[in-house]
Amino acid sequence: MDDEPSALVLAAAERLESLAARTTRGRWELTGLLASRPEVVARFPDGSSEHVAEARARTAAWIAALSPDLALPLAGWLRATADGPVPAEALAVARALLP
Repeated sequence: MDDEPSALVLAAAERLESLAARTTRGRWELTGLLASRPEVVARFPDGSSEHVAEARARTAAWIAALSPDLALPLAGWLRATADGPVPAEALAVARALLP
């Protein structure tokens, strides 16, 4: 992979978009299984829902906050940074997202 900052942020944006495209959409929220093992559920506009993940109590809110609805604006931000000097924060996000 090209180590050029603009190439890195563009690759990270593509990865986010790809991951979001194959992940359950909807409004992610916490529901209870057990206090120590809540589940994250996607709620859809038609009233249906789908189980997304089961997590430890301290991790569940983090998972719910990072639903695919966040991926597209974040990818857009990364793409926007590629046109000029890439901010250090965008480069750090890109490096964390890329395998």
